[in-house]
Amino acid sequence: MSERARALRRQMTDADKLMWSKLRGRRFDRVKFKRQKPIAGYIVDFVALDLKLIIEIDGGQHAGRATADAARTRALEEAGYHVVRFWNHDVLGNIEGVLEALIQELNISR
Repeated sequence: MSERARALRRQMTDADKLMWSKLRGRRFDRVKFKRQKPIAGYIVDFVALDLKLIIEIDGGQHAGRATADAARTRALEEAGYHVVRFWNHDVLGNIEGVLEALIQELNISR
């Protein structure tokens, strides 16, 4: 699974790249995030391990995968994580709104 995670880090979407540019190096509220990290049998987009907060960025392929995404979220929550999802188009078109929503999630997770 770690080989797949490395490949995903090399092939990030535009939305993932933008989000990572805001999260990396403790740039966002001094929180340490990791990207494309294997957790509970899944590779999550971003995770703050200390806060047990996972950020998933969903593209159009997720529109028809509601059941699979719900099962994935449930498994991650059973592993003790809180999962927050944003759509690609929200990240690309309203990054400030996404970051504001993320601040609220961080305040809940602390």
